[in-house]
Amino acid sequence: MNDECGVGFSDAHPGRPSSGASAAGHGHSHDHGLQGAATATGKHRRRLVLVLAITLTVFAVQVVGAVVSNSLSLLADAGHMLTDATGVAIALIASLVAALPATSKRTFGYLRVEVLAALVNGIVLGVIAVVIFVQAVQRFGDQVEVHSGPMLVAAVIGALANLVSLLVLRSGQKESLNVRGAYLEVLGDLLGSLAVIIAGTIILFTGWNWVDQVASLLIAVLILPRAISLLREVVDVLLEASPRHLDVDAARDHMLAVPGVVEVHDVHAWTITSGVPAFSAHVTVSDETWNRLGYHAVLDELRACLHEHFDTEHATLQLEPESHGAGTGRAAETGVHG
Repeated sequence: MNDECGVGFSDAHPGRPSSGASAAGHGHSHDHGLQGAATATGKHRRRLVLVLAITLTVFAVQVVGAVVSNSLSLLADAGHMLTDATGVAIALIASLVAALPATSKRTFGYLRVEVLAALVNGIVLGVIAVVIFVQAVQRFGDQVEVHSGPMLVAAVIGALANLVSLLVLRSGQKESLNVRGAYLEVLGDLLGSLAVIIAGTIILFTGWNWVDQVASLLIAVLILPRAISLLREVVDVLLEASPRHLDVDAARDHMLAVPGVVEVHDVHAWTITSGVPAFSAHVTVSDETWNRLGYHAVLDELRACLHEHFDTEHATLQLEPESHGAGTGRAAETGVHG
């Protein structure tokens, strides 16, 4: 058996990358763990800390403004800001817990804590939306005087702060479920603050205090779809659905294109936590290739394929010769951590 590890992609491999990309296929590893794998949320921890400080400051300003102006919409926006702060705090704590090392009993460590934090965040967000909606409906018909001046000042401060927070989180929201949750909440806050500004302006020039209740309902409507979207993503992770960026059928086709591979079965792809996809499969190799090249050459190309084409760092592949199905061969099981 060839003890040397094969390098690069075969000519028959679909979508063969450039020579620079295929160089990533050098060597192989038998490491099944996730040592050194930084979670996506952990990479953006400083951004979350900054957003948390901004959010708490604006929350205090909006609470004071809501009390002074007697504005339900501004109070609703402040409540939403508090939810944002809670969500960011949960995400930060979860990212610290997720960094704890794996053990023999928890082989993936505590990476899923981030996903559970996002679940709590989504549920709280949905509850806030329902509470705001109910209170706004109950307030209709009551003669409530709203002071538009303090209402506008607090809303403008909130809008500016939310805009800054969006810019801080923009780069990280595509990588981390928790950062994305915080980004969506801040975006909703910005829209909510704009709604309060519009309502305050209308009240200032017309005296129509009922516009405040309408703005409260609008904020509730803005919050709920974002909560549903976040919960849908969390459920996909918890149900171990295939990562959105990974087409399992395409991955199987690429693996079958590797010379000597005759069958790929028991294929599974899932997400451990944001930014940490995982992949496993059983691969049957022809006896001729197994005896001539050894499994290392096949393994390296499979690993390079999953890494370069499907952005999958953690893959566990079980290779076995074709004759193994008849009980005459032997299997080589190896973990690939690219």
